[in-house]
Amino acid sequence: MCPLISIIIPVKNGANYIKQALEAIHRQNVNKEIIIVDDGSTDDTADIARNYDCTIIKNEISQGPVKAKNVALQFAKGDYIMFHDHDDIMEPDILYELFRKLEENTDVSAVMAKVRDFYSPDLSEEERTRTQIKKEPYYGLFTGAVLIRKSVFEKIGLFNESVTAGEIIDWQSKMYANHLKIKKLDFVATNRRIHSSNFGKTQQKTEFKDYAALLRAKLGK
Repeated sequence: MCPLISIIIPVKNGANYIKQALEAIHRQNVNKEIIIVDDGSTDDTADIARNYDCTIIKNEISQGPVKAKNVALQFAKGDYIMFHDHDDIMEPDILYELFRKLEENTDVSAVMAKVRDFYSPDLSEEERTRTQIKKEPYYGLFTGAVLIRKSVFEKIGLFNESVTAGEIIDWQSKMYANHLKIKKLDFVATNRRIHSSNFGKTQQKTEFKDYAALLRAKLGK
């Protein structure tokens, strides 16, 4: 059995999909803890999570996914960290494979496998025609396809809470500045559900603003 892996799931009003995500995680044959940050949900998200022996951190008022990640990291007991979306579905037995690859590559701080998009069954045909998905698997940070050594956060610190959706580029910059490596793996680890209210779509304008601000800060302008 591998050392403890902490799986962090920030979620707001995720009752419609979180059960499938948690069932896929529970089927993983590894030593794990699941930390749910219920970020101001008004539905049954927390009640569903309790049925899966999750540690639940409840925010009565939403503070956003970046803050949620930082809070969960301070509770995480594992030597390894994974961030997972409440609406995605992990491939069978993949968590151990990610752990094994990370242990094989002692010079890397994280391993990153691929993500595969799929249309949520509740999307109408009209919504599908209006919503593009990536036809081939791809690499994506902070998904259920990335396993990170917890020591990374001890070295570079927590996420930048001044951004709403651009923490990825900020985190990558810190990794590169500290000469920490991410190894890409050529297989699919998780399936990304495409539905009508994906955070990446609803926050797209904010994300672009965050990226622009972070780029300006990096350039010193």
